[in-house]
Amino acid sequence: MMEVKLAEYAGFCFGVKRAVESVYEQIKNGKNIYTYGPIVHNEEVVKDLTQNGVRVLESREELLQLSAESRLREGERAEKEPSVIIRAHGVPEEVYHILKEKKLECIDATCPFVARIQKKVEQESRAGYHVVIIGNAGHPEVEGIIGWCKGPVTVLGDVSEAEKFQSAEGEKLCIVAQTTFNYNKFYNIVEILEKKGYNSIVANTICNATEERQRAARELAAEADVMIVIGGKHSSNTRKLYEICSEECAHTYFIQTLDDLHLELPKAVRLVGITAGASTPNKLIEEVQNYVRINF
Repeated sequence: MMEVKLAEYAGFCFGVKRAVESVYEQIKNGKNIYTYGPIVHNEEVVKDLTQNGVRVLESREELLQLSAESRLREGERAEKEPSVIIRAHGVPEEVYHILKEKKLECIDATCPFVARIQKKVEQESRAGYHVVIIGNAGHPEVEGIIGWCKGPVTVLGDVSEAEKFQSAEGEKLCIVAQTTFNYNKFYNIVEILEKKGYNSIVANTICNATEERQRAARELAAEADVMIVIGGKHSSNTRKLYEICSEECAHTYFIQTLDDLHLELPKAVRLVGITAGASTPNKLIEEVQNYVRINF
């Protein structure tokens, strides 16, 4: 009989859960809500929030356009001024200055793990360190961290970039990681930098939830005949789960919703494993679990 098993750690992490709940709380309060960027990298969650009247500010320019004149929209009362929610990924320091200058209410849902990195790079860069962020260039969390650096900063995403990296003579490095970066890749890159003999301090800032989720996914994929990874297509941590599971299980599927699930099961399947990224709601995970149990 085929078994369907969920990884020990899967779905919403603390930071994402906290951010999403903060938005729904403001919806209940009847506020005119904007999020700075999609609150999570999950299109289903963002779609539901949009249907509840939440609007997404996609850029600094859109934030700047939230002027007193634009606050009154058709059907809204004058006292319903905008509330801007900072997502779990965090934002550059400049965004806080804009919100303060424009006197906009700011609800800060930055993940505490991310906020810790921001504080670390601000402190060390002020002390003269060149900040090296091991992560994905262009990712909103990484862009936010860059925005707190007061000096030179470099983003390294893989081993080849680390091998090409050259620090100036006598320069001190402060090495941190994107919270959702692949744990093993982080240490491979750090090892390359350390072999170069740089004067550096290393802070493993990958959050515990990421480490636990990656470890649990790898362990389950190693014993599964089929793995299903659920998460948003723009979710960095979900893509990394897919990479990890693919290394252990040849039949690994990456889906956003149940509609994407088109399983081609090999013969004599004993175990179907399921894991999910940090921005995947439990309801969706349960839907996939139940569907596989009933139909295969």
